[in-house]
Amino acid sequence: MDKLLVSPSPHIHSRTSTSSLMLDVVIALMPVTIVSVLFYGWPEILVLCVSIVSCVALEYLITRFMLKKKPAVSDFSAVVTGILLALNLPSTTPWWVVFIGAVIAIGVVKMTFGGLGQNLFNPAIAGRVFLLLSFPTYMTNWASTGGFIKATDAVSGSTLLGILKEEGINAVAGTDYLNMLFLNTGGSAGELSAIAVIIGFIYLLARKVIKPYITLSILVTVFVFAGIFWLVNPTEYADPLFHLLTGGILLGSVFMATDYVTSPMSNLGGIIFGIGIGVITMVIRLFGAYPEGVSFAILIMNMTVPLINRFCHQKKYGRA
Repeated sequence: MDKLLVSPSPHIHSRTSTSSLMLDVVIALMPVTIVSVLFYGWPEILVLCVSIVSCVALEYLITRFMLKKKPAVSDFSAVVTGILLALNLPSTTPWWVVFIGAVIAIGVVKMTFGGLGQNLFNPAIAGRVFLLLSFPTYMTNWASTGGFIKATDAVSGSTLLGILKEEGINAVAGTDYLNMLFLNTGGSAGELSAIAVIIGFIYLLARKVIKPYITLSILVTVFVFAGIFWLVNPTEYADPLFHLLTGGILLGSVFMATDYVTSPMSNLGGIIFGIGIGVITMVIRLFGAYPEGVSFAILIMNMTVPLINRFCHQKKYGRA
């Protein structure tokens, strides 16, 4: 008689792993990364290289020599953090500032809590916000550095959100939204092309790496919030499409708000999470001191995730 072997769960396995998920995110980031390199050239390549190498090296060293664990840099999570951090910085950022951002992202925000799966905040966003508060001059230097494709004046100078905040609605009147889909004005490297971010979003959905609830709830909230103020006073407030195509709202809602570790587990929780990010982003954009607020919004809502998970539960397997 054959023996009955009983093993602990899980009993059903799939080919999906942390490495495969992170590799899909890296692939999804390629369109926006390639566009940023083409238009910002060697300076952007330097920022990317310093960020990625620093994040991977720091995670390896901290895991190996401080936590005394087997390094897991092959899961590509540090690579994803490095790419996202680089895309959230201007191409003119000095290498040592990029390195400090990596130290905050990996050394403080991620590894202090125990590594992948245990951090409360999104590492790349936390690194960017730290640099923005600590080195505002470097973080707001939008000067065009020239790239492999000759850039026009559209990629130099202040961001459209900055112009709107400083000079008012008349200064951004007549903005070509179709052009903004392909080539935005100023900003961080990852904000350059909305189309590139959308391509990455479609890839992640097709590969079932993320669900659309968080991203769409953010974008819909921003659209509705901006639309209400625009309808009430169009001579002071920009229209909803302007807010969707400017700044880091697309990059943040697709790649950072959807982070598995720092976002709610349930679909309803994800919608609440996204609405919160959208509202806080627009409140900062319209009434705050900073022209952009998506990074702060994501960090604030990251803090609410344990509470959201407590009250919003995903349907248990096998339950009607």
